[in-house]
Amino acid sequence: MSGGVSEEERRARAALTRVVEPGDEHGGRWLRELGAVGLLRRLTSVSYDDALTGASEQRIHGYRTRAVRADPDGDLAAVEACGGRFVVPGDPEWPSQLDDLGDARPVGLWVRGRPDLRRWALRSVAVVGARACTSYGAHMAATLASGLAERGWVVVSGAAFGVDGAAHRGALAAGGATVAVLACGVDRAYPRGHAELIRRIAEQGLVIGELPPGSHPTPSRFILRNRVIAALTRGTVVVEAEYRSGSLVTARAAQRLGRFTMGVPGPATSGLSAGVHELLRGEAELVTDAAEVSELVGDIGDLAPPRRGPVLPRDLLDPAGARVLEALPARGTAATANDIARDAGTTVDEALGRLYELHALGFVERHGDGWQLTPQAVRRPNARRGGP
Repeated sequence: MSGGVSEEERRARAALTRVVEPGDEHGGRWLRELGAVGLLRRLTSVSYDDALTGASEQRIHGYRTRAVRADPDGDLAAVEACGGRFVVPGDPEWPSQLDDLGDARPVGLWVRGRPDLRRWALRSVAVVGARACTSYGAHMAATLASGLAERGWVVVSGAAFGVDGAAHRGALAAGGATVAVLACGVDRAYPRGHAELIRRIAEQGLVIGELPPGSHPTPSRFILRNRVIAALTRGTVVVEAEYRSGSLVTARAAQRLGRFTMGVPGPATSGLSAGVHELLRGEAELVTDAAEVSELVGDIGDLAPPRRGPVLPRDLLDPAGARVLEALPARGTAATANDIARDAGTTVDEALGRLYELHALGFVERHGDGWQLTPQAVRRPNARRGGP
């Protein structure tokens, strides 16, 4: 796993996950300018270092206090004990698309699960949405996730109640791949009600997070976690979200990063769909199933099937037969072969030949010298003639 990363670099980055909060661009800039080892050395030095610019003295004091208390060896041992590892930039497993976050890029990622994170992230889609979702939202999230999993996509979400949980379960039920991005340590189950789900994800997929083992979630960490979901995946699908929703934060982060942003429409009367509809009024794409998502974010060949209504028997008629059928009166009254031929723009002999074919197919019946539609054909009037 080490690739070109030294153990000293890995230890320093592990320590810095105790020091620098997710998405902290001050810490990210210092990390870029000084390197992990150099930054940790300055933060643990007894003297003030003027290289740490851009933050208040009080804030720098907080960094230094946390740096002195950090125990990277203990954290690395803890993640190993729960079957995990610590992945950092420079590792073969590091997903390079996270570098698009610039100075807000994670210091490193704590990972539980056997699959290779970089490879899984290459073909992944985020499915996120409301915690207090409706049965419709849960159904759509699970159906989307299972359909994406069946098409070989990795489903990424945040393991929260509601849409997130439904998406993970949908992928698992299809025997597919799923990744949970946590706002706490990967050794902790949060929310507690999803302890069994998170355990299953760790066994069959991946559980990842920026925070070291034992860390608790906070409201700000949930919001900042969403940028990782957006950056890691090719696109984000939002299923039910109010105007003020963390899911919209994920979607807007995806837009800023140039990823695909999609929304599943809901009832216009539902407040839980209001945020999604606002996205759809902007640059987000409307999707209703996994095929449409795959067509948007996939490669050439990942096309959704054409959309059409049910195939009716009259759809199978050749053009000449269809014209003759359309020429019959719609309300069951009889017409002569001469009238039908005139309205169909054909000869009487051609019209009679087609009428007998249509009779054999159950579309028309003969009454003396006239022809009329059967009761079954009248109940399915031709759209072009504007029947009842």
